[in-house]
Amino acid sequence: MAEWRQTTLDQLVKLQRGHDLPTSQRRAGSVPVMGAAGQSGAHDTAMAKAPGVVLGRAGASMGKATYCDTDFWPLNTALYVTDFQGNDPRFTYYLLDRIDFSGYNSGAAQPMLNRNYITQIRISLPEPAEQRAIAVAVGALDDKVEINKRVAYTAESLCRGIFSEQSQEARIPVGEIAVLRKGQVVPENLTEVNVAHYSLPAFDSGAMPEITDPRSIKSAKFAVRQPSVLLSKLNPEIPRVWNVSPDRKIPALASTEFLVLEPQNGVTTAELWAVLSQPELLGGLAAKVTGTSKSHQRVRPDEVMNSTVVDPRVLGDARGQAQALVDRAMQARNESRGLADLRDTLLPQLMSGKLRVRDAEKIVEDAV
Repeated sequence: MAEWRQTTLDQLVKLQRGHDLPTSQRRAGSVPVMGAAGQSGAHDTAMAKAPGVVLGRAGASMGKATYCDTDFWPLNTALYVTDFQGNDPRFTYYLLDRIDFSGYNSGAAQPMLNRNYITQIRISLPEPAEQRAIAVAVGALDDKVEINKRVAYTAESLCRGIFSEQSQEARIPVGEIAVLRKGQVVPENLTEVNVAHYSLPAFDSGAMPEITDPRSIKSAKFAVRQPSVLLSKLNPEIPRVWNVSPDRKIPALASTEFLVLEPQNGVTTAELWAVLSQPELLGGLAAKVTGTSKSHQRVRPDEVMNSTVVDPRVLGDARGQAQALVDRAMQARNESRGLADLRDTLLPQLMSGKLRVRDAEKIVEDAV
């Protein structure tokens, strides 16, 4: 690591607090609005040029880094880079995302990151050419993950479309083709080393479920033991419907904000997912929520089970098409999980100089 110099964070980037943009003031557009946890909506005007890096400033996502490859609007819940000072933007993202900022929390009621307090954090920094080489090698994995996300999204959209086109066909109650499971477990009682945790934040970020030590999960969860569909009962107008096939080696746990629905009476998990993802169903459920706080309105399980959907069993050849599309989406997501694991293995070795870029390039080439 002779060519890596020891320096401080202020020699890497200059940071600035983001800008207010209430939801009521946002206009329809394609410009990403970037908050502490990543993208949080869209707008028609950008406040920062790409490539960019956003760093969570407030809340649970304090210190989370996000890379932006298009012009964007950084919110005031985040800091963003205004000057990379000659450093590679994507390398900067990887470096910032590896720093543990928890010891720099200046907040009282909630976590808060003050940009003036972190300028002297010590870092190791290679020359720009090495930075770019590292960014290209690791970035190839992230790029493939993004491609897979689009593949999965497209496949699932086509699958939903098959059932949307049949919306006038025979309709039946959800309870005729699904069983509601309720078995809760306390994570600390599990003996497994890892579990797949299906949570609302993971769904909203477009990520795979978090593979984690069950002891790190602090509250009771639903055990998902059979292929199932998870439907969020929280704010159902926000579509959160997840197709889950538990791995025998890694048990699945779901947030209790999800309903766990197992298909029955000859319906597949893919078909159940497709009919539960229809906008008309979710819109109808949104009109039946309970609760006084709009941000925490929930739909009752019996309202879901009594709602009507297209009967998948009357669709003939379309059933096979639906299964193939959902399988393709699942394949893309599973591949992404493997690529993300590889990235997380290579990145610390590259960022410490223990692994040379030429060796990493060969590993990445074989993976993608």
